[in-house]
Amino acid sequence: MGQPSPHAPVVRLVAVITRHAEALSWAEQTLAAAWGPIALRSPTFDFAQTDYYTSTMGAGLGKTFLAFERLVDPGELVEWKYQTNAWEDEFAALGRHPEPRPLNLDSGYISPAKLVLASTKDHAHRIYLGRGMYAEITLFYKHKAWRDHEYTFPDYRRADYHAFFDTVRRWLRAQAS
Repeated sequence: MGQPSPHAPVVRLVAVITRHAEALSWAEQTLAAAWGPIALRSPTFDFAQTDYYTSTMGAGLGKTFLAFERLVDPGELVEWKYQTNAWEDEFAALGRHPEPRPLNLDSGYISPAKLVLASTKDHAHRIYLGRGMYAEITLFYKHKAWRDHEYTFPDYRRADYHAFFDTVRRWLRAQAS
């Protein structure tokens, strides 16, 4: 019989989607104040693989990934998602932009083996974590490369995203040694 053991710490990752530089700056400052320094920041990638967010966020969106210096317990993913949802609402309530949702913050983490994202939506490939939250293994790492699943969001299949996730993974492995 196997014995339970704690999970190794992971890199907390947040995907920031917005078309407003000021919203991205606010997100970076808010996240860093709560969760500590940002270890790695991706370029802002053009986010045009879907029009899912256009009605609430507008057109011309960008996506920036933030990886945090402080390694954390992945068992806290539900709390992270609740917190990022609250911050989205807080920024929207400032009323600085015409869209009802000027900022989207997607919580997740990177371990040496996978990239996991939190969601409030159930689906066949998502695991219920409790309190209305789900998790999905969006990408997995095998044979020295990130691999996707049939349900992986189209933008997460991009080579430029994978290059950034490689950087995060290498950074995590260096912290662990």
